Amino acid sequence: MNEQKRIVYSDKAPKPIGPYSQAVVVGNFIFLSGQIGISLETGNLVEGGVVVETKQIFANLKAVLESAGSSLDNIVKTTVYMTDINKFAEMNKIYNEYFSKDYPARATVQVGALPKQACVEIEAIAITK
Repeated sequence: MNEQKRIVYSDKAPKPIGPYSQAVVVGNFIFLSGQIGISLETGNLVEGGVVVETKQIFANLKAVLESAGSSLDNIVKTTVYMTDINKFAEMNKIYNEYFSKDYPARATVQVGALPKQACVEIEAIAITK
């Protein structure tokens, strides 16, 4: 393994559904792969749309960050992918529950489709503690 790069795996988050790592640590940065609202218990996308999916995404991101020795408080940048930007307010309300006034930088874009027909996917960059 490259001494500059460490692969992170959490058994408290869903397994990747493709050839990628849950996260990669390089220096003081943690690069988290995009998460969709997959339930660890069922391995399926949670049902209920944007709100329920966003909550599950943050549970998954939290688990991966904890395995990397960090937390949601250390996220510095997110990218949110949505299949319907008209549901932005619903996603944003839940997103806001996970951060205090020191918000990470963020981009939000509408995409044509997401894996497993998800409504939302969020990727993040965080720093180590």
